[in-house]
Amino acid sequence: MVQNMSDTATINWLHEPEEHDYPAALSYLSLLYDEKKAIDIVEQLRSAPMSQFKSKDIFRASDLPLLGISNERFRRDQKKIKDSKKLSPILLVRDPHNGKVIIADGYHRLCAVYSYDEDAVIPCKIV
Repeated sequence: MVQNMSDTATINWLHEPEEHDYPAALSYLSLLYDEKKAIDIVEQLRSAPMSQFKSKDIFRASDLPLLGISNERFRRDQKKIKDSKKLSPILLVRDPHNGKVIIADGYHRLCAVYSYDEDAVIPCKIV
């Protein structure tokens, strides 16, 4: 069950993804695509404009489960929200072949935000 805490915590965001998010995205995308295609996607993400979508819509499009409190990264990102620390925007890739969105980087952040407010708007880059 989603705990709506939007009235007790403000979710703060950086203006752009952090530099270390791109190698993390490349590592994950390299499992799904050959190296050349994964590198190309990450370069597209670097130059993509910022967008925003509601957390619940990203979950629906990704078809991924919500992580629980037992996940350490999830708890760490929840603590960042509680402490009013800025989160890095997430990196998304459209996969029209499978009719889904791939969360290339930011899955834990998405889960933490969703646990506070399923209607929260999440800044992201999407290609």
